[in-house]
Amino acid sequence: MILVIRPDASLAQIEHIVERVKELGYTPHVSRGESRTIIGVIGDETKTSPESLLAIPGVEQALPIMKPFKLASREFSKGDSVVHVGKVRIGGGNLAMIAGPCAVETYEVMDTVAKYVKAGGANILRGGAFKPRTSPYAFQGMGEDGLKILRDVGDKYDMPIVTEVMDPRQVDLVCRYTDMIQLGARNMQNFDLLKECGRTNKPVLLKRGMSATVKDLLMSAEYILAEGNKDVVLCERGVRSFEDSTRNMLDMAAVPNVKGQCHLPIIVDPSHATGRPDLIPAMSRAAVAAGADGVHIEVHNCPEKALSDGPQALLPHQFLDLMGDLRRLAEALNRRFSRNDEEE
Repeated sequence: MILVIRPDASLAQIEHIVERVKELGYTPHVSRGESRTIIGVIGDETKTSPESLLAIPGVEQALPIMKPFKLASREFSKGDSVVHVGKVRIGGGNLAMIAGPCAVETYEVMDTVAKYVKAGGANILRGGAFKPRTSPYAFQGMGEDGLKILRDVGDKYDMPIVTEVMDPRQVDLVCRYTDMIQLGARNMQNFDLLKECGRTNKPVLLKRGMSATVKDLLMSAEYILAEGNKDVVLCERGVRSFEDSTRNMLDMAAVPNVKGQCHLPIIVDPSHATGRPDLIPAMSRAAVAAGADGVHIEVHNCPEKALSDGPQALLPHQFLDLMGDLRRLAEALNRRFSRNDEEE
C-alpha cells in the first residue's frame, strides 16, 4: 500500500513511521518530493488494515493497492468463473434464464407457469417460499409447504430451482429442497446470513442491495467466498434513486464494471429494477448485450391475481416472445443458454 505523509510531518515522525512499518513485517520505500513524502509499503496487505496505519502520527492517507475483496477479484482468478446449478452452467459464455412467479402460491399456478417458461427456454425455475414484504400484513409466503411445491414442480419439468432465504435459521430447511439459494436485496449485508450460506454446498444468487455500491456487493460476495463456498452468482436488480417512474433505477453499467473487477458471474433482474412489464424486454436485451451472464424475470399466468408483485410480471406469451429475441441476440454474441439435460 501507499502511505501519504502529512506535509507538516517532522523528520522524527517520518522515521517513526518507517520503523513501525518494519515492525509490522513490511519493507518501506521512502520517496521525498518537493511538497510531499510518500512511503511505499511492500508486503502482504492482508495482515494489516489501512485504517490501523492511519493511527500513526504523521500519516495522512493509507491507500491499499490490492482490492479489499480478494477472493472475488480478478487478481485472484483471471478467468471467468462458471457456476453449476444442477447441470445448468452460468458464466463463461453460458447464460442463465431464471423465470417463474414472485411467490409460490398454489401447485396449480406454479405448474402452469413452469410449463410455459420451460417451453420458452428458461433453465432455472424461481419462486419465493419466504417473502420479505414492506408491510407485515402482506403475504409472507407459504414456508415449507411452498418449498415442497417448488421442488415437485421443478422435478416434473427437470428444472433446478432457486428460492430466497431470509434468516440463518432457514438455511438448512431451504437447502433440503432447493438447488440454489437466493439472498435478496434487503439481506445483502446480513453478514451472519452470508456466512451461513457460505458454509453450504449450494450455489448462491446474491442480489445487490437497494443502496449498495458495486464495492459493497463484491464485499458481501467475499463473505460467502471466505467461508468456502465458491459458487456465487451476483445479480444487479436496480438501486434507489430520485426517479419515480420506475420501481428502481437499473444500473446497467454495473455489469461491465463488475466484470472488470471480479471473476464471478453476474445476471440482471429487470423485473425488480423497472417494475414495469413494458420495459422488461428492452432491459433484458440490453443486459445480454452488456455482457451479463443471464436474466432473472418474473412470469405469472394471471398477474392481477398474483399474491406478490403481479404488476411487474410478464405474461407467458410475452416471455416466449422475449426468449426468441434473446436467443437470436445470444447467438450473434457467440453465447448460449445452458440446459439441464446436457452432459457435463
